Amino acid sequence: MDIELTEDQELLRNSVQRFLRDEYDFDVRTRIITGEDGWSRTHWAKFADLGLLAAPFAEEYGGFGNGPLSTMIVMQEFGRHLVVEPYFETVVLAGGLIEILGTAIQRRELLAEIAAGKATWALAWAEPGSRYDLNKVSVSADRSGSDYVLSGTKAAVIGAPWADRLIVSARTSGRSDDRDGVSLFVVDRRAAGLHLQGYRTIDGRRAAEVTLKDVRVSASSMLGHEGGGVAALESCRDRAIGALCAEAVGAMTELNAVTLDYSKTRKQFGVTLGSFQVLQHRMVDMFIALQEAVSLVQHLTLTLMSNDNNVSKLASGAKSKVGYAARFIGEQAIQLHGGMGMSNELKVGHYFKRIGAIDIQFGDPAFHLMRFARSA
Repeated sequence: MDIELTEDQELLRNSVQRFLRDEYDFDVRTRIITGEDGWSRTHWAKFADLGLLAAPFAEEYGGFGNGPLSTMIVMQEFGRHLVVEPYFETVVLAGGLIEILGTAIQRRELLAEIAAGKATWALAWAEPGSRYDLNKVSVSADRSGSDYVLSGTKAAVIGAPWADRLIVSARTSGRSDDRDGVSLFVVDRRAAGLHLQGYRTIDGRRAAEVTLKDVRVSASSMLGHEGGGVAALESCRDRAIGALCAEAVGAMTELNAVTLDYSKTRKQFGVTLGSFQVLQHRMVDMFIALQEAVSLVQHLTLTLMSNDNNVSKLASGAKSKVGYAARFIGEQAIQLHGGMGMSNELKVGHYFKRIGAIDIQFGDPAFHLMRFARSA
């Protein structure tokens, strides 16, 4: 499968490629992740200037429309350059939920802030012990007059230390594992009673454990209908998988490219590594794995755009297959580079770590393989 991009979509891809090539090379990224903030507000502002932060949204909100396809284009290029800024968390997760669930006022105001680069977001859905279960929510949201009071703990909230606002899933009714009764709330990062314990992740990003202690939010901060949060999160997960798989494809593309280049220059026993037939076979296997992943990502993207009823099954199939392919390519790249492959000085180890992080977000390959089998 090969998606034929429109002229506008080609312009989007070319602008992302050109910017990242000129201003976001590996040395720049290294300086960013080792800095105090761990991300670059300067680059974030430039993403906004290029229209990247609005790209997946409808045209009325300054975007290009065709959300999943625009997301795929941007995320593939971000995957090739290991971009750490919270595009996925802010635009894909939070922005996607706001665009689908938000009131007219919420969409107009909040999406405009995202598009202009004035606000970063994080989605707090996982809890200690919940693993990948979206409806296992124990954070409570009790009604108090015209407000809700939130209490509980969220785990491994990616991008939370950078966020201005959080979208928090909380239980407004039912037991801790009921599908119904989960609602989504917009919570200001500076709200009284909200505490973050931040830490670095293995792939150079930042995450946090989020504790809410009697955090009061207005009823108008709810996204969508009360009790309908799980269905919204399931739809969000499908779109998130499409974006993560596209990022993984970008990382795999770069891993294949740097490994091929290394095999043409590195010599053993007086000849280049690429001259050994057994290593040629391994690189062919890496290439085939990449092409299969590309086709799956494109198929999933088109299915997301069509709102097909089987999109969740396809998303699980893609997450599993792309996850295994990415790990295979990463392992082969490490081995073909020898001991240098895991050194901080080379790109390869950093791509491998990012692939590992993508692997477990919103469900690892084993989880999605079982989910795919149950839906067959």
